[in-house]
Amino acid sequence: MKVDEKLNEEKEQIVKQAEKIIKKLNKKYEEQEKVDISMWRVCAYFIIYSFLGFVIETLFALFNYGVFESRQSFLYGPFCSIYGVGAVFIILVLKYKFFKNNQTLFVGGFLVGSVVEYVISFIGEMILNVKWWDYSGRFLNINGRICFLYSIFWGLLGIYLLRVVNPRVDKFIDWMKKKTNVIVLKTATAIAILFLFLDCLFSAYAIDMFLIRVCVENDVPINNKVETEALYNEIYNDEKTANFIYKYIGNEKMLLTYPNLTVTLEDGTLKKVKDYYPEIKNYYYKFDTKPII
Repeated sequence: MKVDEKLNEEKEQIVKQAEKIIKKLNKKYEEQEKVDISMWRVCAYFIIYSFLGFVIETLFALFNYGVFESRQSFLYGPFCSIYGVGAVFIILVLKYKFFKNNQTLFVGGFLVGSVVEYVISFIGEMILNVKWWDYSGRFLNINGRICFLYSIFWGLLGIYLLRVVNPRVDKFIDWMKKKTNVIVLKTATAIAILFLFLDCLFSAYAIDMFLIRVCVENDVPINNKVETEALYNEIYNDEKTANFIYKYIGNEKMLLTYPNLTVTLEDGTLKKVKDYYPEIKNYYYKFDTKPII
């Protein structure tokens, strides 16, 4: 009987210890879940992936076209925002809705990435009257904004992002939190987000001013030509405004920042802005050798 009592006591102790361990693990898991969906971490994701996107796009242009040129979304700072926006949405949606297996991650990445790409392209075209990319000649495209091939890439990216890249990014963020004062880190993140927001607004203004100038000064055949000429006269007849524009967002600055900027002609075709200014160098460096890819 004494042996049985001791065994029962030991079992109870083991059960209690196991319950404590489970409670600790659950608490730790809940804390991690709160951290994962915090606004600060989402902002950190946007900054990190926007920078990584800039690096990827720069290397792509280097290897594919043999040219070292600007691939940034805004006038200032090495950031490609579509990667930041796409990564944030893919992580938030896939991590909590599609994180069952690689098949569901692929479907989630395919859908979310395509929607994000379409919306960004639509905003660029409707608000800024500019197309950053055009898939019109590709198989199963929708309004030239998305196509089947690149949607597949988004699906594959969803798997790679959630399985390989983002866990490492999370480790990096957690490491930064340990090595840096949390208040300082969050303040720096907030300043970076504010900078990107203001940079985005100024970039939108700069692109608008630049395209108006390009279309009028080069007599580009566009649909709203009369309205554009009226805006041009109103803006550039103001000496202070004109001096500010030419100083900070002149032709060289705009073409160097946005070398692949296009304008839509009245027949619906796209014309690269750099074709109107062949005398301006729109890249940092161009290699004489053939592209690697």
